[in-house]
Amino acid sequence: MSGYEALFRVWRGDQGGGALEDFAVEVNEGEVVLDIIHRLQATQAPDLAVRWNCKAGKCGSCSAEINGRPRLMCMTRMSVFTREETVTVTPLRAFPVVRDLVTDVGFNYAKAREVPAFVPPAGVGPGEYRMTQEDVDRSQEFRKCIECFLCQDTCHVVRDHEENKPAFAGPRFLMRVAELDMHPLDAAAGTGLDRARAAQDEHGLGYCNITKCCTEVCPEGIRITDNALIPLKERAVDRKYDPLVWLGSKIRRRRES
Repeated sequence: MSGYEALFRVWRGDQGGGALEDFAVEVNEGEVVLDIIHRLQATQAPDLAVRWNCKAGKCGSCSAEINGRPRLMCMTRMSVFTREETVTVTPLRAFPVVRDLVTDVGFNYAKAREVPAFVPPAGVGPGEYRMTQEDVDRSQEFRKCIECFLCQDTCHVVRDHEENKPAFAGPRFLMRVAELDMHPLDAAAGTGLDRARAAQDEHGLGYCNITKCCTEVCPEGIRITDNALIPLKERAVDRKYDPLVWLGSKIRRRRES
């Protein structure tokens, strides 16, 4: 693809409001949307605010909505658009705007702090942990997460219902709960913490209706819904409603008392 001039429509504004602004900007072969945003800053809009860092799809900083779809700007090639197509770049809709394409994603860090950390097993020191490869494989996929928060942005429970935010952790942090719940060395149960039950009662797992929109936008290809959220839902239901599990917990409590 040789060089050409593209029409970009970029949202400009802050907490008080804003609007889309049109730009005609040069595009060269092999470029990504972030390249074009940088060219806009260099040539036409030096005060355009945008968050970015690695430009390699690994830091998750340059999240935005491109033609209405949550994407990483550094991983969205201009070749996916036709030369006649207007490319619209807007900030993540689920979070408050700071300025232009920069949003306040503090909601996500608050939710991260609400998830209890890994509990090491008693009597096992650093360097003494042992797991089988099968155990590692089960949750390794989730550790690829770069915390771009595209899944959080596209989740309609967060995106379309502001009132849900206090009670809902979102797919990224429910996935974190799932990862810890399936970790063979996590000793949270010994402290009285049932992670699957907490996901349901404290982190809003029941709000998720498994539409898989979070999976569809994940730049790392993590199967968030199929491999984390659905199994976590199944474990939460088993522990809450399975009569054998209920009876076992009653017997265990009697023995402990």
